[in-house]
Amino acid sequence: MTRLLVTGGAGFIGSNFTRRAVGQGHDVVVLDKLTYAGNKENLRDLLDAKNIRFVKGDVCDQGLVADLAAQADAVVHFAAETHVDRSILEAGNFVQTDVVGTFSVLEGCRKTNVDRVIQISTDEVYGEAEGNPCREDAPLMPKSPYAASKAGADRLAYSYFATYGLPVVISRCTNNYGPYQHPEKLIPLFVTNALEDKPLPVYGTGKNTRDWIHVDDHCAALDLLLEAKGVEGEVFNIGASEEYSVNEIGTAILNTLGKPKTLLKSVADRPGHVRRHAVETKKIRSKLGWKPSRSFTQGLTETMQWYREHEAWWKPIKAGSYRDYHSAQHHGAD
Repeated sequence: MTRLLVTGGAGFIGSNFTRRAVGQGHDVVVLDKLTYAGNKENLRDLLDAKNIRFVKGDVCDQGLVADLAAQADAVVHFAAETHVDRSILEAGNFVQTDVVGTFSVLEGCRKTNVDRVIQISTDEVYGEAEGNPCREDAPLMPKSPYAASKAGADRLAYSYFATYGLPVVISRCTNNYGPYQHPEKLIPLFVTNALEDKPLPVYGTGKNTRDWIHVDDHCAALDLLLEAKGVEGEVFNIGASEEYSVNEIGTAILNTLGKPKTLLKSVADRPGHVRRHAVETKKIRSKLGWKPSRSFTQGLTETMQWYREHEAWWKPIKAGSYRDYHSAQHHGAD
């Protein structure tokens, strides 16, 4: 059993990872600020069963983080502002949480001598994938304030390995999808809008592509990174090599749900919109024996079914301030 501190564990990927970690018998403490994207309902089953300890707090609180890190064998650092669109509007929040918050986590871990720190980075740090998918040694050319903040955190984490010997491992994963993903993100936005017979807002031409991975496959890879020997200071790309455009995803969702293609609605393109994100994953496949278990077709079908069955989870999220944000962001495409 490992004592884990999971920052941002009430978010989408963090909550799925926490559920997996508990299932494997780990002792888990979740630290989450519960911003709009953090939701204790994502952990409801674990909280009701008292399977985890939940601490509401900010990763920028160095004293709190150090106290919690002192009780942990390993730290998995998910806590971050993650939505590119919001970073264009509120860049300062991203710098504060993603960079300063990561500094706070690294300092806490340095002072308490944890055995492993997983810094959850993103393929966004590479910017455009030109030609072949990006390898771990590709230049970092982030194009949004979100991506730039994550690139800063990514390199700060590496510096703590290089300078202090902190046992950091950095993961850069492609676009995730699956249960409990906030409906501001593409797939849950499209699925829930389709279920409500609302337009699916498509930026620009809709030809921009991403590599899509099911959140469970991402979490399985992180599991391996927690246990792997001799990988401190290294970067690992995680992806499923399943590249699809926004148009392809929107069409697949509408076809599956039996909705008309007229629900696809073109809106003004996002500033600095990356045309293609894709990563080379030979390293984690060969070094750690990881590979994704779900095809995108299977995973998308399962995800649509989950949102169909969990309206009580997502409908409250899509009310209130979310509705105002979405309407403004997509110029009334709701």
